[in-house]
Amino acid sequence: MLRCIVLTATASVAALVAAVPAAGASPLPLPLPVPVAVPLPLLSSPADDQLTVTVSDTARTDGMYELECGPTGGDHPSAQAACDRLDEFAREGQDPFAPVPQDQMCTQQMGGSETAHITGTWRGRDVDATFNRTNGCEISRWQSMQPVLPNTRS
Repeated sequence: MLRCIVLTATASVAALVAAVPAAGASPLPLPLPVPVAVPLPLLSSPADDQLTVTVSDTARTDGMYELECGPTGGDHPSAQAACDRLDEFAREGQDPFAPVPQDQMCTQQMGGSETAHITGTWRGRDVDATFNRTNGCEISRWQSMQPVLPNTRS
């Protein structure tokens, strides 16, 4: 994202320099650049990431796991991969802990009785999110959080 901003700024300066009239020519006023709103990446570092992941009814990965990112730590069974996945969400500007919108159309399928609860801090903000596999949207949400949440299917 930062590279894109720098390249855009460089191209804008080059275009303005090329548009400046030669010495002695009658100068015309140049239009001022219009500011464009550019979303900035979250400024907090992964060092702020401290999450507690509690998983239930999975038949093989139940438990409470601590996950720390930047540096990677805790007793999460896939800590480095989980931190890498959370970094992907941050780079893409996504909130992995956002619930499924209430007006979202979801397939009515049961993916299992598994539940998960994640609390803590991610990118400088508090997290308190629940996950389940009660419909197609929730199943997809769970799967997108792997390996932060365990793969409950063989």
